[in-house]
Amino acid sequence: MSIRNAKAVWNGTLKEGNGKMNFSNYSGPYTFASRFEEGEGTNPEELVGAAQAGCYSMFLSALISGEGLTPKSIETTATVNLQKDDIGPNITNIKLDSTVVCDGLAQDKFDELAAAAKEKCPISRLYAGGTAKIDLDAKLVG
Repeated sequence: MSIRNAKAVWNGTLKEGNGKMNFSNYSGPYTFASRFEEGEGTNPEELVGAAQAGCYSMFLSALISGEGLTPKSIETTATVNLQKDDIGPNITNIKLDSTVVCDGLAQDKFDELAAAAKEKCPISRLYAGGTAKIDLDAKLVG
């Protein structure tokens, strides 16, 4: 269907360094402070949350549309919980809070579709079941 690209560059040490992430029409900085403290910039976990919230909202829209209805709005917030285990930082939970406005959608059907979207959107499938392999081509230069 499609192939998308994103790029990240990191310069320096973990705590004193800084980086920049780029994709589509977004380019923004990230640092140790923006990831593990309260510093300016973004971090990978926010981008994971944005991907999850966007994917869920679109998939739920598709499911609702499949019922012959048109959602007026689907607003989803993803809260990504980053903890530390014996290996290192680890995402332990993503909580989705979604509010849907859609005339004609019964509560029981909504509950069914909301649960299906959580399980079946591509980002959920990636996280839950590891549906994608990660290939690596790493080069050391200089």
